[in-house]
Amino acid sequence: MPPLRRTPAAKSIYPGAVINHDWPGTAARLARIAAHPGAGEVFGAKWHEWRLQPPLTEDEVAEVESQLHVTLPAEYRGFLLQVSRGGAGPGCELFDLRRTDGVWRWHGDGGDLTDRERLWLPFEHTEAFNPADVLPERPDDRTFDTEDEYDRADDAWWELHDAAVFAPEHSIGLLYLCHLGGAYREALVVSGAARGQMWADDRAAGTGLRPLLRPDGSRVDFRTWYQTWLHEAEQQLAI
Repeated sequence: MPPLRRTPAAKSIYPGAVINHDWPGTAARLARIAAHPGAGEVFGAKWHEWRLQPPLTEDEVAEVESQLHVTLPAEYRGFLLQVSRGGAGPGCELFDLRRTDGVWRWHGDGGDLTDRERLWLPFEHTEAFNPADVLPERPDDRTFDTEDEYDRADDAWWELHDAAVFAPEHSIGLLYLCHLGGAYREALVVSGAARGQMWADDRAAGTGLRPLLRPDGSRVDFRTWYQTWLHEAEQQLAI
């Protein structure tokens, strides 16, 4: 079975497969994939090269949680302790959680989107939403007398668009964990009613943010998210 495409337009990217939920077996599975001659053809491999960063200790995870004033969802917390703090993972890489000058941060293309100071505040949404829905219609060049007038109105609209769509308030409570290229990213909800769910941030495509779904419409947690990616890689390589 070919790997499923991870695109913003897809209604569901999760196959109805039986997935191994044993975190201690994950590193061995990754090692088998890395040893396969076709491992470099799996999307994202050229970035993470199938490498895992070392896991964290219980004291280190506790320090992360103390700094952020949150308790990390159990599936991700267990991954940090038993498998890795970052590296090989969905998309182009799993953002690496490491301490720099005493401060724990996620490093990667989009890791800085995680609002560390407000991560403990509730993510307000439970259903897909698009911040652009509140915007007025984009100016129509046919309604302006001159090109300069239209250009000024269009520039003003785009300023309004960027302020509304990319307002930092939309990512409160979201822990960004990977990017898929093209500024598409996926995040774990850390606080609020959707806590523990994985969400896609597709604002770069103009379609807002949405929860990731299984085929039956149920929500995807970190464990399913990561192990589905692992399963798809094994399927692609026929391992």
